Amino acid sequence: MHPLQEELRLPGGSLRRWLRLRIVCEGTPNWANDGYANAVHRGFNGIMNKVWDANNRGRQWKDIRHKYVADAEEDEE
Repeated sequence: MHPLQEELRLPGGSLRRWLRLRIVCEGTPNWANDGYANAVHRGFNGIMNKVWDANNRGRQWKDIRHKYVADAEEDEE
C-alpha cells in the first residue's frame, strides 16, 4: 500500500470513494446550486399561480376589474 493511502485511509471506506463523494458533493459551485434552487422556486411559483387562478376564477380583481373601471369612467363623464 502506498504511504499516502495509509495516511488518508478513512474508516469504513476507501480513498477512491471519498474522492468521488468530494468531487460530486463539494465540487458543484455555489452559483450552480443557487441557479437550480432559483429554477425550482420559479417553477413551483408558476404552477401554484396557475392552480390558484383556476380555483378562484371570477373572484379576483383581474377578472372583475372591467366592471368597476368601466362604471367609474362612465360616472365621470
